[in-house]
Amino acid sequence: MSEYLQNKVILITGAGNGFGRLIAEKCAAGGARVVGVDVDDQALATVFEAITAAGGQGLGIAADVTDRAALRAAVARAIDAFGAVDVLVNNAGVMPLAYFSDHGAAADKWDRAIDINIKGVINGISAVYDQMIAQGRGQVVNISSIYGNAGIAGSGVYSATKAAVTVLSDSLRIESKGKIKVTTVKPTGVTGTNLASWIVNDTAIYGIVGQRAAEYTEHVTGMVRGTLPEALTDDDSIAYWLISPEELADAVVHVIDQPWGISISDITVRASGEDYLY
Repeated sequence: MSEYLQNKVILITGAGNGFGRLIAEKCAAGGARVVGVDVDDQALATVFEAITAAGGQGLGIAADVTDRAALRAAVARAIDAFGAVDVLVNNAGVMPLAYFSDHGAAADKWDRAIDINIKGVINGISAVYDQMIAQGRGQVVNISSIYGNAGIAGSGVYSATKAAVTVLSDSLRIESKGKIKVTTVKPTGVTGTNLASWIVNDTAIYGIVGQRAAEYTEHVTGMVRGTLPEALTDDDSIAYWLISPEELADAVVHVIDQPWGISISDITVRASGEDYLY
């Protein structure tokens, strides 16, 4: 149990799978009361059955972050169940990497990404804002990306949505000074989060590795074949190549697991030997 997670009510979007599931499980294990939101009600039920079986407290609510009314209803249910929402983690997001020349194949996914990655974050903030201001404190953790740091070939729309998340975080931090802590998390490249399922053009990943494309290809091949050198797979090695979803989730839990007076406002967690730029 953590002193600062203990009994906090933490609402996490996209909690049914991947990164969101890990954050939910780790927060619950630390003594928080976790409310998970996801469009996949079956996956969400599985997550929260496991949390309850492990002795944690939690509630799963099926909802789409693009539905403003549904998110407000989820927050209301969380307050009814646990008396507050102390922390919101805007985690739900998709990654439709594609070049502009792919517009025909990518258009629908780009539209959906704008709805989920930008509007979903706005809807989440709007759903908790009044309640957090009224209770006098709260925290919003927005998951951005290193892709939002620059315009990158192969990720124009995705990069724009994640840059927007950073701007939304900065504006909220300024407006809510002393009432709501705001943290922007910029994940680096990581496997196992299901984001790759949204990629439209597989070659678009190379924009983020730039001049390291040859090394990246070699390392990915080695990872798939299980032949990466030990130095690249040992997290105590300066050459460590790729962080795990668990390590990213630990970083999110860390920014929540702070006294109310301490705000870790921006965090990027990288493998020290990774090939990703920006």
